[in-house]
Amino acid sequence: MSSHIIPPATPGAAAVVLLSGGLDSMVVAALMREAGYRVFALTIDYNQRHAIELTAAHRIAIALGIERQIDLPLDLRRFGGSALTSDIAVPKEGVGEGIPSTYVPARNTIFLSLALGFAEACGAQTIAIGVNALDYSGYPDCRPEFIEGFQALADLATRKGVEGEGFRIVTPLLHMTKAQIALEADRLGLDAGMSWSCYDPTDGAACGQCDACRLRAKGFVEAGLPDPTRYAGAAPVIG
Repeated sequence: MSSHIIPPATPGAAAVVLLSGGLDSMVVAALMREAGYRVFALTIDYNQRHAIELTAAHRIAIALGIERQIDLPLDLRRFGGSALTSDIAVPKEGVGEGIPSTYVPARNTIFLSLALGFAEACGAQTIAIGVNALDYSGYPDCRPEFIEGFQALADLATRKGVEGEGFRIVTPLLHMTKAQIALEADRLGLDAGMSWSCYDPTDGAACGQCDACRLRAKGFVEAGLPDPTRYAGAAPVIG
């Protein structure tokens, strides 16, 4: 069954973590390690506009002592349909109503399917993903209903599920604000500057205006923590 609470690890238990290189996935990987899991990280290179996050994922994996990391190429630019995978401008007007153009069609469904295959192959029964349903851009595949639906699919679609062993989809950040996530990173002793959030970087610096930058900056401000992000221009827009 899915849960936002991390179950205690049994001796030798492994967990597959979807490690994008963002703040959320970094915190999730650290939480799984703290809970005693052997962490196997899956990083998807989907030819995203902000591919700089892949470098961040590698930094994080090394810093956390991730036991195994797989970089999996998957060119979603062949599909397009998103400001992150085609020549559509990244919106800079702030987080609004509706689903923004930065939504990548079925991305978390695709990523969790790959993580499920990896987990079944390597013997892990826990899959962790850093989806968040509070301070987020309104993506449909970040909602609790989606996670519950994918959990049901995992139970039906795998040999382990059919044989009754099953998998657990864990979403420890699902009901946390960005401020709470920033505070959790601080508690875990993580260098938040290792992570990357910006959708539209310029010369290796964050734009400070896209949804991801706004939510990240807002989180650090509300947490009362310094924002380690290097921005391309003036101070980031909050909110």
